[in-house]
Amino acid sequence: EMQLVESGGGLVQAGGSLRLSCVASGFDFDDYDIGWFRQAPGKEREGISCLVRSNGSTLHADSVKGRFTISTDNSKNTVYLEMTNLQPEDTGVYYCAADLYPDNSCKLPFYDYELWGLGTQVTVSS
Repeated sequence: EMQLVESGGGLVQAGGSLRLSCVASGFDFDDYDIGWFRQAPGKEREGISCLVRSNGSTLHADSVKGRFTISTDNSKNTVYLEMTNLQPEDTGVYYCAADLYPDNSCKLPFYDYELWGLGTQVTVSS
């Protein structure tokens, strides 16, 4: 069974950092493009970072550009989201997802991804 499991969320003060992990099982993560998303209460799921496997290109939403970085460790079948200078507006549930039909383009809309983890909560206090 193909699965994604996120971890690394928690409570942090404004200005702090967290590193989220997304571990894949049941398939080779290398074969699919990856995205990170977040959802705050009452808001739509927002795409924040993506990575194209074929060429290593990445894209970050303007809201996190310069603060968040997506990376991979293929030996561990894991994708990371390094988050720095966290702010209260970064609070939400963070999800990783795999694009099972990659086309060499980095995509942020959530509907472009088919396999999802259950998410990890990130709370940033002011």
